[in-house]
Amino acid sequence: MTAGVSEALFEPVIRLGVTGLSRAGKTVFITGLVANLLDRGRMTQLAAQAGGRIEAVWLQPQPDMTLPRFDFEGHLAMLTGDQPDWPESTRAISELRLSFRLRPEGLLSGLTGPRIVHLDIVDYPGEWLMDLALLDKSYADWSEEVLARLSRRDEGAEFLATARAEDGSLALDEGRAQALAALFTRYLDAARQAGWADCTPGRFLLPGDLAGSPVLTFAPLPRPATTPRGSLWHEMERRFDAYKAKVIRPFFRDHFSRIDRQIVLADVLGAIHRGPQALEDLRRVMADVLGAFRPGSNGWLTALLGGKRVDRILFAATKADHLHHSQHPALTAIMEAMLREAKDRAEFAGAATAAMSIAGFRTTVEDQVTRDGRSLDCVKGRLRDGRTVALYPGRLPDDPARLLSPARQGAERWLEAEFGLMSFVPPPGMARRPGEGPPHIRLDRALEFLIGDRL
Repeated sequence: MTAGVSEALFEPVIRLGVTGLSRAGKTVFITGLVANLLDRGRMTQLAAQAGGRIEAVWLQPQPDMTLPRFDFEGHLAMLTGDQPDWPESTRAISELRLSFRLRPEGLLSGLTGPRIVHLDIVDYPGEWLMDLALLDKSYADWSEEVLARLSRRDEGAEFLATARAEDGSLALDEGRAQALAALFTRYLDAARQAGWADCTPGRFLLPGDLAGSPVLTFAPLPRPATTPRGSLWHEMERRFDAYKAKVIRPFFRDHFSRIDRQIVLADVLGAIHRGPQALEDLRRVMADVLGAFRPGSNGWLTALLGGKRVDRILFAATKADHLHHSQHPALTAIMEAMLREAKDRAEFAGAATAAMSIAGFRTTVEDQVTRDGRSLDCVKGRLRDGRTVALYPGRLPDDPARLLSPARQGAERWLEAEFGLMSFVPPPGMARRPGEGPPHIRLDRALEFLIGDRL
């Protein structure tokens, strides 16, 4: 206890939560951030670095003996090796500690030595954060919402047909319940692969030691006229409630409640590329995520978090390197508009929030090509087959409403334009000057918003 008090007073700890919605590049973001904090030549917009206050940054031993360590070294080697490639996504919670030695400032700076501030980066799946929205839902409400959503997704056709054919009032058949849960899990996996943002319950995709347990053996069903005790519906409802009590609440009590600052990464470009329904899905999920951070309005949440709340949240649109810098303001404006609507929908107040477009690891260079006599701002990068190609993904509108309005109205496709993307991979033979981390876009500005006041 004495050590903990000493650390809180003399070596304060900032716990930064990092999570990402589907395909947002969370592992790449953390790897790029840590590499650029260890070698800060590209972090000119971090005020503590620009002002010379950061004397040194180094990796510390894993602070929590019960959590896996984020494999920074392995991921960096994958990104910068002779045959660079994207690292595997992390599928569970992990942690990493960086320590800053900071030069003192002010009238008493000559009388005190450098101070130490620890940054604990807590990496956890976005599906686990989205699970919090389930705590406010009954099984009946959740089932109705999910089945309605599946009716608009090709990935959900098989499960939806099976679920609608079930009679939930009949006596529980455990084999049938397991088959339904397995089919629902296959839908969730297909939805995540397709880039849909809402893929909850999250532990269905990341079961760990809960695999095969009753708490992960339920699925949404149409509500029958009667739901007697011992029926399939009644047992599904009981397991849904157990998932909330035994899986969601412990995670937020043990991990989420200790987070000070939070960044939520989202693949906005990918959603735009997939169409209006994917963009609306992302906007709705952002509202649910903001609801998880809403202080004071939910008695259970206040009790769960012990009165503590996250006081800064950054929503970041990743993969900004897929756009020429001339389009970055438009991407940021779309993210800001989505955040503003999500805040209104969640009736959110309390924490400082911001939106930004970033790239944790830049894979492209900017270029111009001529098409039909017009000069187009492009980016050029390497594909997995080794070819180097130029990409012009289409022009994002300056007014975000031109995308968000048809998305909210349920449009099936964009009427004015189509937006393309390519799957670039890290370039080989990346040259870096001494003291520089890998190239990025706005990692320094993101960190300034998140923790600059504490440095």
